[in-house]
Amino acid sequence: MAKIGEPFDSTLLDEIRDKFYYVNYDPDMGKRIFFENSGGSLRLKESVRVKSEYEQFPDCPERVHERALFLNEIQKRGTDDILNVICGAKSGALVTDLTASEINFDVLGCIAENVTGMNIVTTALEHPSAFDAAQYHCARTGKELRVAKANPKTGGVDAEEIIKLIDKDTCCVSVMSASNISGAVLDVEKIFKEAKKINPDIYCYTDAVQHVPHAAVDVEKIGADALVFAPYKFFGTRGTGFAYISDRLSVLHHRKLIAKSRNVWQLGSPTPSNFASLSAIVDYVCWIGSQFAEHKLTRREQFLLGMDKIRAHETALFDHMLNGTKEIQGLRSIPGVHVYFDDGDLAHKDLILAIAIDGIDYKECVKEYARRGVTVYERVTDSIYSKRMLDAFGLKGAIRISPIHCHSFEDVEEFLIITKKIAEMAARTE
Repeated sequence: MAKIGEPFDSTLLDEIRDKFYYVNYDPDMGKRIFFENSGGSLRLKESVRVKSEYEQFPDCPERVHERALFLNEIQKRGTDDILNVICGAKSGALVTDLTASEINFDVLGCIAENVTGMNIVTTALEHPSAFDAAQYHCARTGKELRVAKANPKTGGVDAEEIIKLIDKDTCCVSVMSASNISGAVLDVEKIFKEAKKINPDIYCYTDAVQHVPHAAVDVEKIGADALVFAPYKFFGTRGTGFAYISDRLSVLHHRKLIAKSRNVWQLGSPTPSNFASLSAIVDYVCWIGSQFAEHKLTRREQFLLGMDKIRAHETALFDHMLNGTKEIQGLRSIPGVHVYFDDGDLAHKDLILAIAIDGIDYKECVKEYARRGVTVYERVTDSIYSKRMLDAFGLKGAIRISPIHCHSFEDVEEFLIITKKIAEMAARTE
């Protein structure tokens, strides 16, 4: 079978790996493979470093002395990196909070309370912070919550299942960009385009927390009124969430300081270190892009090229994990291993896999991986973060495997060897 994707060459991959903390070991636990990046990705060293550096200054960026002005420029650069470079926005405003989940509740609540309409459309696969926000605010405003069903074969939600729930009274469609269990990428561009044909005034919202680390996004192209992401799943630090919102969404009635402009959502003094940490991530992706650029590019163009190369490497890792080598069996061929949502279409999958192994409980399986130096995660129905999605797929659980682009074929092969050993152990004890 022909290989797909395009892996980084070994020299570049070594440079990439050196830019991250603890790629193949934990300083206390020893050697390990971290395949749990969907829960919080490996950290970019420079993102952590600048976060610490700018936290050391006591100055408020809303002053006029030299250090304050410098910190204000750091915030401005970070804002531009979020809106223009990462999101591709030509206009709009920024929303920040401690987490992306808080943004989901605030922004979806703003839409529900201010926009005329009798229903909100979402999907069964949404993260609880987006799904529960829609449900909570529907209950508060007397709106109906309409939920599109999942496709157990692809691990996503078919665009048609969402579109058929939208009518002229739908005030908002809230659709995640990619599933945090299956890795399936939803066709938000088609969904939002068709939604606006049905109701030109509809607000289009996407939770892109799981998708942004794996692929470029473009809010103008997909027609989003809001796109939310979290740096801690994008090689950065915990403690903040960011969202692009469109001009028309930014001026809806929301909590704000009365004297500030209608489109300002910031409350209190900003944290420059958070913006510096985010800009370090953009610098890094642009650096990857610069390794392949044949002529001078804008910052956005470099970022897009970098993300394209990240995706190509991850697709190659995905293919390697599924198919293995002549000497090492891939997940598709290891006896007792089941790969869920394996429809053969890696073009519409982020590097997130869900598997099961015969004869071993999901939680116990995760412990077996840990004993062998691999960090993965169980998604089971007794978790509020998993139950609705697993029910939608008709599953009782799954082992989620989520590498990122700084991993190598050797990491994947070691994981496959360990997986085969666990499967053989489980078969002997059945």
